[in-house]
Amino acid sequence: MSNTFFRSKSVLITGASSGIGEELARQLAAAGAHLTLTARRRELLEALAASIAAAGHELPLVVTADVTREGDLDRAVSEAVRAYGKLDIVLANAGFGIVGSFAALTVDDYRRQLETNVFGLLRTLYAALSEVRKARGNLVLIGSVAGWVSAPGGSPYSVSKFAVRALANAITPELALDGVTVTLISPGFVASNIRRTDNQGVVHADANDPVPARLVLPTPVAVRQILRAVARGRREAVITGHGKVLVFLERFAPWILRVAGRRIAARSGGYRTEPTS
Repeated sequence: MSNTFFRSKSVLITGASSGIGEELARQLAAAGAHLTLTARRRELLEALAASIAAAGHELPLVVTADVTREGDLDRAVSEAVRAYGKLDIVLANAGFGIVGSFAALTVDDYRRQLETNVFGLLRTLYAALSEVRKARGNLVLIGSVAGWVSAPGGSPYSVSKFAVRALANAITPELALDGVTVTLISPGFVASNIRRTDNQGVVHADANDPVPARLVLPTPVAVRQILRAVARGRREAVITGHGKVLVFLERFAPWILRVAGRRIAARSGGYRTEPTS
């Protein structure tokens, strides 16, 4: 179903240089989509595009873009439309996470987090909206289970992802009037570099993943679930089994998570502010 849905669609992906964004590009290329890949690191995008072409798929369009800069996403959309004549689907995937105890963080930390995860996503949607309306296409917002469940030491990230979920809930019925389908994707722990990215947005490839491997869903499996949800026009898809459990508890037994949060905070006594290797 996913392959049929995405075939010949013009798809733009932000944050396509690694993790979920990279795997989205690979699977969508295999499904026959016309891809526009954006991220800050052009060398990684070009290597990804070459790898996709070497696998026998259409060479993606590469556009260097930073979601925190005004105009970058407008340029990416313009180049996608120039190359393919349309824009059907946008996957607003770019983001990172700031961690630390509330007392150790500053207003600037929260501002930097929101600038990428919320305002960067908004820049993406506004840049693409008119073209996606013409195509009666799809806007895909990559949120997080952290937009349902807040954990000690992760308040900036949760604030940003709660905002993304609120945005999705509000605009889904609005844009449906224009024939645009909005899908919110709320992943739990998926294999990616997000937990190896420090509070300044710098990736440390050699850093250890602090999440136990048994809880981390392989990226290809997660992306298959994401694309299936988009193809089916789902309003929201929670990715990973533990993510579904956490969302269920937050909805129906929140006191369990509150007790767990107090215990985590008591045991920790502080939180990392940079990845540890």
